[in-house]
Amino acid sequence: MNPIGRAALEAFEATGARIVPRKTLEEALAANGVTCRETCEGLLEDLVREKLLAAEEGGASFRRTEAGRLALAGPRELTLYTRVGCHLCEEMKAALKPLLREFRVRLAEVDVDGDEELRTMYGNDVPVLFLGARKVAKHRLDVGQLRKQLDRTVASSE
Repeated sequence: MNPIGRAALEAFEATGARIVPRKTLEEALAANGVTCRETCEGLLEDLVREKLLAAEEGGASFRRTEAGRLALAGPRELTLYTRVGCHLCEEMKAALKPLLREFRVRLAEVDVDGDEELRTMYGNDVPVLFLGARKVAKHRLDVGQLRKQLDRTVASSE
């Protein structure tokens, strides 16, 4: 992703809102040197085409997609897609707890049933674990393998 598109996603994230007006994103792009309306529109269209944003209200506002959130996930961020009542999800969360402390990584738990897009994507294929923007486990966690990946990730980010 280009740095200006990333800046637009970061501006979206900074608002903490679920839906952001086009004007807010255009202002964030202008702050990063994009002053031409056509260029701004093109960048937003690219983010929509890449499924990092979704247009709402005929393009007057945008909703960040889960792919857009993952695109910003850093190397010390784990995302666990889960659902209430899932025993495999509970097992994976329990296995992750000591690794979170040991490697000082953050865990974002995302309930797939809270979002139609995620429910469609994952169906009954939970839990799914991402490290940054990369899928590292589905259904069962290989703790040894994740430990190796975290070792590499933490070493390269220091």
